[in-house]
Amino acid sequence: MNETEAKARKVRAMFGEIAPRYDLLNRLLSGGVDQRWRRLAVRLATEKAPRRILDVATGTGDVALLLKRARPEAEVVGADFTPQMLELARAKAERAATDVRFVEADALALPFADASFDALTVAFGFRNFADYERGLAEFYRVLAPGGRAVILEFPPPPEGFLGRAYRFYFWRLLPWIGGVVSGRPEAYRYLPSSVERFPRPERLAAMMQEAGFAGVRWRLLTGGIAAVHLGDKP
Repeated sequence: MNETEAKARKVRAMFGEIAPRYDLLNRLLSGGVDQRWRRLAVRLATEKAPRRILDVATGTGDVALLLKRARPEAEVVGADFTPQMLELARAKAERAATDVRFVEADALALPFADASFDALTVAFGFRNFADYERGLAEFYRVLAPGGRAVILEFPPPPEGFLGRAYRFYFWRLLPWIGGVVSGRPEAYRYLPSSVERFPRPERLAAMMQEAGFAGVRWRLLTGGIAAVHLGDKP
């Protein structure tokens, strides 16, 4: 097993363990602001009225369901490599009587033909990819010409007082709260370390351009706690 496969297996197992408390912890740890960030990503992804939309690393399906609500006439597919998360996503869609298809898939080898989608989103999952460049290449491949990719993610903390306060919360409080609620504190120690290792917004924008995306732009959210990037396939 190579390093990429080992990381993927570790991340899959970790998210499988925390799946039952995943939504509760997202709301608790973000104070609910994560929902506002997701709605912004959905609005950006649907600006050009896409007919086929893919939500990668869909988790429990929050963004996929928001996409379907925004574009009820569109085909929406949610893809994730964690079966436990997909079970929860399917249950949500059934309760909402919403026609969203959820499939088990590796984001680095998506099981879709070239040019299959008009828009693609990934919310707080790109950071966990074992290979960012390969992930971006897959995004580009499955998008049709004119298609848009939107990436919502946690960049490394900003400088100054806000960044110091953010790091204190991320490294000290979040693992404790996450551990109490989920019973898996190691998963919430992984979160801050993955954020610190993630490319800064300007670097991620450059990576998207190198992958072939045009019109790449990005915006910091809530004082730099989160960032949204978008790019279109020429």
